[in-house]
Amino acid sequence: MLKKIHLIYVFLFFSGWHPLVAQNIYLKVTEASKKGVKTIDSIGYQDTFKDYLSLKQEVDNLQSKLVKAGFIESELMRFNKTNDSSYVAHFNLKMKYQSLVIQNTEMVDAAILKLTGFVNKNNALEIPIPAIESTMQLINSQLANRGNPFSYLIIDNIEKLDATTLSGTLTISNQQSRQIDKLVIKGYEKFPRAYMSHYLKIKTGQSFNLEKIKQQTTAFNDLAFASQIKEPEVLFTQDSTILYMYIDKSKSNTFDGFLGFGTNESTNKIEFDGYLDLNLTNNLNYGESLKLLYKSDENDQQTFDLRIGAPFIFSSPIGLDLNLNIFKRDSSFVTVTQAAKINYQINSKHLISTGINSVTSTNLLDDLSNIQDYKSQFYNINYIYTDRQNYDFLFPINFLFDMSGGIGQRTFGDVKQRQSQFALNTFKIINLNDKNSLYGRISSNYLISDAYLENELPRFGGINSIRGFEENSLIANLFMVLNTEYRYKLNNTIYIHSVIDAAYYENQIASQKGKLFGFGFGFGLLTKAGLFRFNYTSGKTEDQKFRLSDSKIHLSLTTRF
Repeated sequence: MLKKIHLIYVFLFFSGWHPLVAQNIYLKVTEASKKGVKTIDSIGYQDTFKDYLSLKQEVDNLQSKLVKAGFIESELMRFNKTNDSSYVAHFNLKMKYQSLVIQNTEMVDAAILKLTGFVNKNNALEIPIPAIESTMQLINSQLANRGNPFSYLIIDNIEKLDATTLSGTLTISNQQSRQIDKLVIKGYEKFPRAYMSHYLKIKTGQSFNLEKIKQQTTAFNDLAFASQIKEPEVLFTQDSTILYMYIDKSKSNTFDGFLGFGTNESTNKIEFDGYLDLNLTNNLNYGESLKLLYKSDENDQQTFDLRIGAPFIFSSPIGLDLNLNIFKRDSSFVTVTQAAKINYQINSKHLISTGINSVTSTNLLDDLSNIQDYKSQFYNINYIYTDRQNYDFLFPINFLFDMSGGIGQRTFGDVKQRQSQFALNTFKIINLNDKNSLYGRISSNYLISDAYLENELPRFGGINSIRGFEENSLIANLFMVLNTEYRYKLNNTIYIHSVIDAAYYENQIASQKGKLFGFGFGFGLLTKAGLFRFNYTSGKTEDQKFRLSDSKIHLSLTTRF
């Protein structure tokens, strides 16, 4: 074995191989004038190589650089070998041109030409020579985005216009535009087609623009029942363009409930309250929604609320929402509200709607002077902006702005009164970093009328209003509630938060105005069953001291399925 190793070493030695004796070759570039030499040196080139092929390639690259720098007519006059390890390339740079003027720009959309930044006063393209290649690439990519993915540009008929300017004509090869001929959905094949055309704004027959399509599909981030697996792809055939979308169906049904309890001031007994909130979304693969809420609280108040949403009815951009609400307060009165509205989805974030709602309230006790049988009817408009962050199950909505207003008439007995009503519900999460965030919410309701009935006034208070007070225990013709929380994530499944709430209200029936405050803390825990939330809060008026006996504990569990 040792003899074989020695023989190999001897063979390599006498064959001339040795890592220390590899010889480099060198390149020198010259030009007839000193100015030309300085120009070449400023452009720069490599002068040391390990083999002839890489040296020859550098000479070719240098000539391309000279052309791009404006030396269109430059020539390689001589390329000589001076000795075993040196080569000399002699160039003649000739005239340097500054720009290229293209007059026939009618075949390219003016908006595309403006993107280049090189349109002169005569509406011609005047492109600096070094920017010709990048400018043509920009125009070509814009043409491809507008339905011509296989087009390419040619500049020909190049002539000398003056000492520093060239002129040329622009030709577009293969100007046949492309449109989406077929749309194929992979993964979630039953994805509602109306959402594709009216929500994502993608449909067959429209001009093909892959970059625009990619931007439009970001709207999947705002859908609760579907998500995009990967970016869309396109298949071009000789006579058709097929777009492939990769979509996955997401769990979007939610079940929410809470249990609250506190001490009754009169009886000193613990009283319970709670609610059940069921949201079913897209179970029929039409994007439809059904929301059912049943609430019962310690003041012997019961609420039944049913909402049905049907988006893009008959494949149109118009949706329909129906609502039935029944509210019963002990044995005093019962109020039934029926509402219907049509909506238009501007895009994935903006929704506008208009509708009508009818209210009928019945007095169950004849001896209550401020509670009367009445009927009212309102015509409403509504605007909703929603910015979702579906990647975060703890806080899936980052920003909500919901504003509505309406005018109508209320009738009780022979008395008719015109009324108007405004409502606002908005909140925002400010993510300071991955663990810390701030939450702020404002909710308000304002009923404007010459006179008021107790059973028509808006109600507030409780876990979804000002915390630390009983559910729907407060009534007012005007109220505004501010909820704030500082949230800290211990990890991706648990967070703790503060509770600082404030409210202002006016009740003209009782001639009351006041401020309310709620303070406390809570936490949220993401379990296999869902999101479990705990709140401990205490409420007070501006003239009242805090009392632990008035504190409220609220428990809730939100499950997604």
